[in-house]
Amino acid sequence: MSNHSQFKKIISHAKEYGYIFPSSEIYEGLSAVYDYGQQGVLLKNNIKEYWWKSMVQLNENIVGLDSAILMHPTTWKASGHVDAFNDPLIDNKDSNKRYRADVLVEDYVAKLEHKIEKELNKASKRFGESFDKKQFLSTSHRVIEYKKKSELIISRLSKSLENEDFDDVRKLIEELEIRCPISGTKNWSDVKQFNLMFGTKIGASAESTTELYLRPETAQGIFVNYLNVQKTSRMKIPFGIAQIGKAFRNEIIARQFIFRMREFEQMEMQFFIPPGTQKIWYKQWKEKRLNWHLSLGLGDDNYRFHDHEKLAHYADAACDIEFKFPFGFKELEGIHSRTDFDLSNHEKFSGKKLKYFDTEKNESYTPFVLETSIGLDRMFLAILSNSLKEETLNDGSQRTVLSIPAILAPIKVAVLPLVNKDGLPEIAINIFNKLKLDFNSSYDHKDAIGRRYRRQDALGTPFCITVDHQTLVDQTITVRYRDTMNQERISLKDVSKKIQSEVSFKNWIKKV
Repeated sequence: MSNHSQFKKIISHAKEYGYIFPSSEIYEGLSAVYDYGQQGVLLKNNIKEYWWKSMVQLNENIVGLDSAILMHPTTWKASGHVDAFNDPLIDNKDSNKRYRADVLVEDYVAKLEHKIEKELNKASKRFGESFDKKQFLSTSHRVIEYKKKSELIISRLSKSLENEDFDDVRKLIEELEIRCPISGTKNWSDVKQFNLMFGTKIGASAESTTELYLRPETAQGIFVNYLNVQKTSRMKIPFGIAQIGKAFRNEIIARQFIFRMREFEQMEMQFFIPPGTQKIWYKQWKEKRLNWHLSLGLGDDNYRFHDHEKLAHYADAACDIEFKFPFGFKELEGIHSRTDFDLSNHEKFSGKKLKYFDTEKNESYTPFVLETSIGLDRMFLAILSNSLKEETLNDGSQRTVLSIPAILAPIKVAVLPLVNKDGLPEIAINIFNKLKLDFNSSYDHKDAIGRRYRRQDALGTPFCITVDHQTLVDQTITVRYRDTMNQERISLKDVSKKIQSEVSFKNWIKKV
């Protein structure tokens, strides 16, 4: 199945099984805005909880915050968003469609990377078990050419954007002969900058309104509160403040399902450190964050670091943890060394002192900041796209399975009576009522047992409890495992303990 076909299947599956719906669908929807359904909201909450426990609960020097979406407008002047929060846009004159110029170039590079993947797959089939991937990548002339071309393109794009040389960005698009996906032509306009912030107003009357912005990121709420948090929690540097919250960007080119949306959610942590130590902490947090992603078992080969050549105005180092989505490797989490830019600017624009007093050194200084920031919706898509599989079974039949890590699965366990009679439903309902006190559980008695197993597989439920006639005799039930389809007979009294051992945060962290 092609990557495009697989991605379409993911979008279709997400809707069919209650994960994601187009927002306002009965009114023909709203571009790049989505609602999370009954399964989706559970998965989303589980991702948040796993991140929060890993970030806040397990680190005694990191605390949480929930700052407001609406902030004083000067906040965004101080942060640089009013002047510098822009995307380079280009129009195709024949289709009248607008595109992000940098994304057009990045998509071109992604095609080169796809060609490398095809060369790898062909070589792997040709050489079989003796195939040495590392050696092939370093010796294949075609692969070396593709990689060299990709690096040169990205390097030129980064320099042009950094220097705001938009004429060269257009020239690059023309030299690469990039065509509009709609019209198929290369009739491009000039590249222009477009600010991404949503404006709004606050006030009781037209005369007294104040112009505000919906926050384009959650970080600034942490920065303006850092001293409040530090003093009231008596934190000593180094310490961090974590937050999960909504942000809004007027993405002109919103696409790829929930990967790029106008309303999205971030999970981020700002770590306050002494000036001069940022390189050490940058390296440590890169390693920590990658290990967190790997703990979910989505496959080590699906992650890679991408170091930024073009740095944001606030950073002295930056990288992305990229994930292999169906449409290629794309940013999942950003790790940035933000220097003291934010705090120094807020001190300048507000006229308030935001320095930290170090009692051990007996001196005041403006802390530097190390940031880790994940797009929650992108994390959701990474899990969904990696988990959806179609398998051919031994009898030739097919099954669709959503192999979501058990710790994140929306419904942990489904309770199924083998037949809807002979007292089996009563026992099953009793088990369900006990399990639902500890886990998100479901009860399903409709259709043949095989069909119910397939339905739970497609929903992503890791465990099914089946109550059958033997249960009446010896008080045992069958536990069926989603990923292997293996079945295990255990005592009724051990059911809760068994599920707990598989899905508890404590046991999961121990295993990884």
